[in-house]
Amino acid sequence: MIFTRDDRAGEGKLSSRLGLVTEAVEAPEGMDLYAYLVAQLSKGGKADYVIVDEAQFLAPDQIDQLARIVDDLGLDVFAFGITTDFRTKLFPGSQRLIELADRLEQLQVEALCWCGARATHNARTVGGEMVVQGAQVVVGDVNRPAEEIGYEVLCRRHHRKRMTSAAAHAGALSPDVLPVNHA
Repeated sequence: MIFTRDDRAGEGKLSSRLGLVTEAVEAPEGMDLYAYLVAQLSKGGKADYVIVDEAQFLAPDQIDQLARIVDDLGLDVFAFGITTDFRTKLFPGSQRLIELADRLEQLQVEALCWCGARATHNARTVGGEMVVQGAQVVVGDVNRPAEEIGYEVLCRRHHRKRMTSAAAHAGALSPDVLPVNHA
C-alpha cells in the first residue's frame, strides 16, 4: 500500500524528479490511514508493507495511525519525507514521526548546495527570489519557470544568507561581491 500527500504529480500519483510515476492513495487531512487500510484488507486486499511519501505533510494524528498499523496489524511502515520547511521549522508530521519512529535513517544519497557543500535546508523561491515567510505548505517544483514557486536545497550557511544559486550567479557577475569561502 502506497500513500502520499501533495505530490507534484497530482492526486493519486507518486513521482520522482527522474520522471518515474506510480499509483498511490492520496492521504488528505482528516483521512484515517489505519481505517482505510483495514477496510481494504477486509475487502480482500493485500498489503505486505506500507510506504508513505511526503510524510511531512501528514497530520500528527495520521502519524499515530501509521504507528497503529505497525503495532496492531504487524505491517512495516516506511515513511519518507523531509524534516523542516523553508523557514527551518519542523513540519508537524515530521516532528511526530521523529517522536514515534522505531528507527530513523537518513538516505545515503546526499543533496549538494550550489557551492558543493552538503545541502541540509530547503529554500522556497518566488519569482527566483528566496522567501522565508508564507504558508508552510505550498506545492512547487525544482523544475519550474523562474516566476513560479520553486524549491532549492542549500547548505545552512547559504540558507541563512539567502544565497540561492541564482543570487550567487548574479553576485559573481557583480564586481562588488566577494566569493564565499567554505573552509
